[in-house]
This record gives sequence, C-alpha cells and structure tokens, in this order.
Amino acid sequence: MVRFPAATMTRSPSPTSSPRSSPTPSPSSSEASRPGEAAVEDGRQLLEKLQEDRLWLLRQLDAGRWPEWRLDLAALERELGQLLDQAGEQID
Repeated sequence: MVRFPAATMTRSPSPTSSPRSSPTPSPSSSEASRPGEAAVEDGRQLLEKLQEDRLWLLRQLDAGRWPEWRLDLAALERELGQLLDQAGEQID
C-alpha cells in the first residue's frame, strides 16, 4: 500500500465554491462559433499529456524503479494505454 504525506492528500477549495472566484472569460469569436471543436482539442491535448505520462512510467519501470510494485504498475500501465487508445478513437 502506498502512503502519501497528509499534505498531498488535502484538496484545495473548488474555484466555484470560492466567493472571490473570477467570472469565466467570454469565448473568442472562433470558439463561440464552434464550441465542440474547442472541447475536442482540449481532449486531444489531455490525451497527449496522459500518453507522455504513461511513457514516463513505462521508462521508469524498464529502468528498474519500484521493483516491489513492478507487476502491478505494469498492469496499470497497460490498462491506461488501452483506455487512452479507446478515448483517442472516440475523439477522432
């Protein structure tokens, strides 16, 4: 079982729950005309970042890090790869 320091487990307040939260900016004219495309692009960027993180994890495992958790982390890495592939197909 992985234990994290208590400081990493605390959540910061939600921006929507803060009484001082700033109003959301109005979309630009190009975003307003095609709001779905902005969401798709955001999804692609998120998938790209998650793929980079997955590759980093794979490299760490290949380098011999965390030998006691290697099998579990490798299984999770494979599942994450499959999930990211499926999400990419859904976006395209």
